[in-house]
Amino acid sequence: MSSKKLLDNKFYKIILYFFIYAFLGWALETLYAIYDVGYFYKRGFLYGPICPIYGYGAIILILFFSNYKKNSFKLFIYAGFIFSAFEYFVSYFLDACFKIKCWDYSNKFFNLNGRISIFFSIIWGIIAILFVNKVHPFIEKNVNKILDYIPIKLQNLLLYTFVFIFITDTILSCIKYLNLG
Repeated sequence: MSSKKLLDNKFYKIILYFFIYAFLGWALETLYAIYDVGYFYKRGFLYGPICPIYGYGAIILILFFSNYKKNSFKLFIYAGFIFSAFEYFVSYFLDACFKIKCWDYSNKFFNLNGRISIFFSIIWGIIAILFVNKVHPFIEKNVNKILDYIPIKLQNLLLYTFVFIFITDTILSCIKYLNLG
């Protein structure tokens, strides 16, 4: 087993968790879309199988909300509010910059410009509680176990490769939506 691992560096750890949760978010979105419309179709802004909004959301929870682990009520309220604001901002940004709408809550009760709804604000609060108390501790423990078996040089190579692919995908996706290509 390797005595060093990628997760010894906090910055690398955050990047790794970003990719894990961005992929899991994409998988969740894809499964929901299959359930909702009955067939697979591409979800999200990027070409690849990640939804960055989930990766960024997870990082926000890890860095700023983990200290609310013992106070589910505050975690629920703060996360519901912060993630609704974040979701609104991302929706507005994608619409303003790229003229795309990745989600539309216009038909949901108590929505704001179709960008956010009270239903999903509640969902974000519940997800935050589950994430901080159950999901992330489980993922963190298992990622640590897996990384014990992967040489540090390979860990670094893989992480840099993921970052390169993500940046390339982001640039190509921006070009596509800006109709520059």
